[in-house]
Amino acid sequence: MFEVRGRRRFQGAFVLDIYLYVSNLPRDRSPPSFSPFLQARLTQGILLKKIVESIKDLVTEGNLDCSETGISLQAMDSSHVSLCALSLRADGFDHYRCDRGMALGLNTVNLGKILKCSGNDDIVTLKSTDDGDMLTVMFEDPSHNRISDFEMKLMDIECEHLGIPDQEYSCNIKMPSAEFQRIIRDLGVLGDTCTISVTKEGVKFSVSGDLGTGNIMLRNTAGTSEKEEDQVVVEMDEPCELTFAMRYLNFFTKATSLGNTVNLSMSPDVPIVVEYPIENVGHVRFYLAPKLDEES
Repeated sequence: MFEVRGRRRFQGAFVLDIYLYVSNLPRDRSPPSFSPFLQARLTQGILLKKIVESIKDLVTEGNLDCSETGISLQAMDSSHVSLCALSLRADGFDHYRCDRGMALGLNTVNLGKILKCSGNDDIVTLKSTDDGDMLTVMFEDPSHNRISDFEMKLMDIECEHLGIPDQEYSCNIKMPSAEFQRIIRDLGVLGDTCTISVTKEGVKFSVSGDLGTGNIMLRNTAGTSEKEEDQVVVEMDEPCELTFAMRYLNFFTKATSLGNTVNLSMSPDVPIVVEYPIENVGHVRFYLAPKLDEES
């Protein structure tokens, strides 16, 4: 294993400054002596539909990495400005079996079309074998009177295995996901970039554009009488102010339906982490490079 420090630029203004770990060991291409089997069953099948809907506009292709511990996906957008990291734990499924690690290359847009064929209350099961080129998606209504199955052709996607090292952030904000979505939507009418400032007083979102300027300040309400899911909790070691492309923040808010809260993690000169926890299952994390100063 060796470490690569990647700096990607977007229109000369944005940089993705993430540590990526790339394995230089060749993959074992020898045929297995048996066909390892994947089966993942979710009683709340609508959750899988929401997950795919939240990432498909940002990441259109990627490998679902399946192992005995769960399912994950890491992929960058086409401009290499943002990164999406999905993690679904094995114990978050109602039934999960994966005999051996396998990568399922798929088109998220096409998977989203198939998942739209399911009812909101349907049980969804994913199946595949290591030597197969299909992902089977099965829908079953709660009364078990209607069962549908679809086969989706898998893709051979050659990509470097990305890894993101653990990092301590100087500012961590937990807030209602619906409030974050509203802020990004409201400020988006004024400009293309959003500045997020964190101080001991709270977190401020600011936009300046041709139409004018807008500022929204959220004060730290940790420990108040409000419901925990409605509180804005700000933990700060040092003040931080970064500017981001509004277009990508809008993409991220498509994951609002996954839960009541969103976590923002920031440090100077590194990508922001926008995390949507999925209760009892896992999380979706988005990484976005900050905008560079004109002088840099």
